[in-house]
Amino acid sequence: QVQLVESGGGLVQAGGSLRLSCAASGRTFGNYAMGWFRQAPGKEREFVAASGSSTLYADSVKGRFTVSRDHAKNTIYLQMNSLKPEDTAVYYCAARFGVASVIGVVYNYWGQGTQVTVSS
Repeated sequence: QVQLVESGGGLVQAGGSLRLSCAASGRTFGNYAMGWFRQAPGKEREFVAASGSSTLYADSVKGRFTVSRDHAKNTIYLQMNSLKPEDTAVYYCAARFGVASVIGVVYNYWGQGTQVTVSS
């Protein structure tokens, strides 16, 4: 089994920054794709960014958010800059091991989420 541990959420004013981390522990495979999703109150979960053999970003965050990866630690990060109130959501990380591509990935491990709140 794999455990995803998230950290870095919190409260920040508009224009500020936060960095989220998601580390996978337990039995993992050498290659993996990991991604970030978010769900705002009353809305459906949406894709944010992913890291694997390449990176992928949703249009809504491209240019503001940066996903990075520490392969040895099975960890991904989401650097969020120029935060807007509309970025307020619970952010989830997800992983799929044995897969490197970030395109068309069906993630089978999910974290419990970390709250990001951006105030005006």
